[in-house]
Amino acid sequence: MARFKKNGKKELPEINNSSMSDIIFMFLFFFMVITTMRESDAAVKFTAPHATEYQKLEKKSSIATIYMGAPKRDGIPAIDEKVSIQLNDKFASTRAEIMRRDVSDFIKGERESCANKGKDPNTITYSLKIDQEVQMRYVNILKQELRENNALKINYATKKDKKNEK
Repeated sequence: MARFKKNGKKELPEINNSSMSDIIFMFLFFFMVITTMRESDAAVKFTAPHATEYQKLEKKSSIATIYMGAPKRDGIPAIDEKVSIQLNDKFASTRAEIMRRDVSDFIKGERESCANKGKDPNTITYSLKIDQEVQMRYVNILKQELRENNALKINYATKKDKKNEK
């Protein structure tokens, strides 16, 4: 049997990194396409009332949205068949005592998810998107439940009043 001699150390060939940037950009593009921002689709009718004074939200990262209005489609629980309450993407019950518990659970859940992200749960702003046709008695029930759960940062979604613009 023949013996082979090694002539010095063999060097390992360098890893070819030329396609690495292509792969990274492909992953980046893929995640940009499939990722959606946290936007809940309103399953209730929402026509914002007009406002003479308004202020934009500055920190939009800690917002919990509550929709209130007439249901857009069948199968959505409604109070008096006129008003539905949508908490981000879930619906509150139609009975007052259960609705209050649903709102309370929603607030607790938002605070827990905010705390899990390492943010202060007291910075959550509750954005109320209430249809202009909703009676104030329903809004008062919701506001009372928010107040009882110490959710005091509230924003009302409105649109600009074009008559009073300067």
